[in-house]
Amino acid sequence: MDKQNKRVVLVTGATGGLGTAMCKKLFEDGYHVVGNYRSKEKSEPWLADMKKDNCHVELFYGDVSDFDSTAEMIKKIETDIGPVDTLVNNAGITRDMRLINMTKDDWNAVISTNLNSVFNCTRNVLQGMMDRKFGRVINISSVNGQRGQFGQTNYSAAKAGMHGFTKSLAMEVAKFGITVNTISPGYIATDMVMAVPEKVLNQIVAQVPMGRLGGTEEVAHLVSFLASDKSSFITGANYSINGGQHVH
Repeated sequence: MDKQNKRVVLVTGATGGLGTAMCKKLFEDGYHVVGNYRSKEKSEPWLADMKKDNCHVELFYGDVSDFDSTAEMIKKIETDIGPVDTLVNNAGITRDMRLINMTKDDWNAVISTNLNSVFNCTRNVLQGMMDRKFGRVINISSVNGQRGQFGQTNYSAAKAGMHGFTKSLAMEVAKFGITVNTISPGYIATDMVMAVPEKVLNQIVAQVPMGRLGGTEEVAHLVSFLASDKSSFITGANYSINGGQHVH
């Protein structure tokens, strides 16, 4: 398939552990992959590493917690590359602490980056998807948005909010050939998780019935499936991928 005929996939938070795996898998599966970044310091070495792996991903700057910045980024992507066919809302941060110690800024930063970004990005690509009668919106939530987690009222609230967003939007756009789904990973072997002290890591693994962390490529495989034509009758769903840590 010629490059210009490939579907364009935008992955937000592309330079993180999960984002990197998603970009590689989507590229491998034939998509035209576009990544979003906010830190130039991180983006340049990331692009160099991707090039070494023969993975071609184009990066565009945008603060997805800000509506105007997001709109500008998506306009540039659609001008330079083409319409966004699939959106993976993957950007996220943490500011973990008990609520009694949490400041307004701690709350707002997480809600803005993890939840408002989902609105900001989706709102700016949705009309085009509706006009073309095709689209995929894939929201990356978390097991802690399903069950809660001590010290994560802000993060859990944002990730739980994704589920309501997904279900409601899925109903609104199904007739336009657009699917909207959520993935809720448990503990995944990203660089951030692997950097915790060994004792803490062992305690985390002990909570997982499968006795191991998930692989970033396992989440990426699910993202690629939900982006494909093979998933066209799946919408409004949440996929738990947590090794049995939370079943319901």
